[in-house]
Amino acid sequence: MDKKIINRVKNEAKYILATKETLRNVAKKFSVSKSTVHKDISDRLYYISPKLAEKIRIILDEHLLTRHIKGGEKTKEKYQSLG
Repeated sequence: MDKKIINRVKNEAKYILATKETLRNVAKKFSVSKSTVHKDISDRLYYISPKLAEKIRIILDEHLLTRHIKGGEKTKEKYQSLG
């Protein structure tokens, strides 16, 4: 694997650990697509650092469990601002 990719994956993982940001926000921060971040975090990180991958997996699982709540809150805010 290219050193540039390895560095990007590590930086993305460290950023997620520090901020607990979503993949979408990480993609914006690092100027790559959401699909690239997903591939980096889901696949590549495991081969680079399995322990770090486990820590990130916990954060991403937490995001999955709360996404329906966040979506509902955003919808509520949208309609309150219109009315």
